[in-house]
Amino acid sequence: MNEPLHRMLDRLYLFAIWSAGIAIFFMSIIIPIGVFARYVLGFGAQWPEPIAILLMVIFTFTGAAAAYRAGAHIAVAMLTDRLPGALQKVCEYAVDAAMAAVCLFGMFYGSQLVMGTMGQTLAELPWLPVGVTYIPLPLGALMTLAFVLEKMAYGSQHARAVVVFDHALEETTATPEGA
Repeated sequence: MNEPLHRMLDRLYLFAIWSAGIAIFFMSIIIPIGVFARYVLGFGAQWPEPIAILLMVIFTFTGAAAAYRAGAHIAVAMLTDRLPGALQKVCEYAVDAAMAAVCLFGMFYGSQLVMGTMGQTLAELPWLPVGVTYIPLPLGALMTLAFVLEKMAYGSQHARAVVVFDHALEETTATPEGA
């Protein structure tokens, strides 16, 4: 095992988790502010919706990368579970290769989208270039690709301590002392 690489990818995983968590936290604050301004104060603030959408994009693409590493994505394994072990490995490799291709697609075309829209601004937020709002797409694809390549080279990492930290805490607190 390449421990320095895994520690670096653990930090990347934590970055993805924290950025997704911070994004959803601020989203859950900004949306009620917009609703309060519109229905209680009687004026529609224009900034909450585009900021909430930007935060949702951050949450989606960084959270997806973290979920991939944690093995938390939905998987339909009804067919592959019935295959012989060797064919299961072939299917797993094919899924990883397809996932890597999707990540490369997202990185390439996402970067083109970012660069192509950097000169435009949002009407509600004229200080924010549109390209900045698209940065989570290639960044999330890059993080996911790193986790895909890690899985292809070293196997699934969903049992690493950084990934199962909350599960270990639940097991520790659920076990009565003296048992």
